[in-house]
Amino acid sequence: MIKINVITKNVTWFKFIKNPASYIDRKVKKLNSKSKNFKKSRILCTLLLSNNKEIKELNKKFRKINKTTDVLSFPFQKEKILRTNIKKKEIYLGDIIINLDKIKAKKKLKHFKLEFDKLWIHGFVHLFGYDHKKEKDFKKMFKVEKSYLRYIS
Repeated sequence: MIKINVITKNVTWFKFIKNPASYIDRKVKKLNSKSKNFKKSRILCTLLLSNNKEIKELNKKFRKINKTTDVLSFPFQKEKILRTNIKKKEIYLGDIIINLDKIKAKKKLKHFKLEFDKLWIHGFVHLFGYDHKKEKDFKKMFKVEKSYLRYIS
């Protein structure tokens, strides 16, 4: 079972999603019901809803990159054991940070919630050890993201 703790410091988020924690809970409930990988363990992570200024500070502090980005993921687990087989009863995956300003800045933004879902799912998949540094890894990660997005739609 997945549980995501949502932290919203920036009140501007509430203009786009009235209750972000409830919104994520509904999406996670769908994900839990569709994916057999999450049945045996309690999987926890934190989602921070942020903006340009805060995400830039975090990116600089933890990744030594002095620029803003749309999503950051900080996996708590060092190993890639989580990809296929979860054996522990309770696992803290890590933290995901989403930048509201990057979503709003998209030129063809028609569906805010869809863009938001894509970002938090992308961050979530990173917490499982996936990355997109190589083309073959990108394809694997994209396939997982696509299936999770289908689950929550």
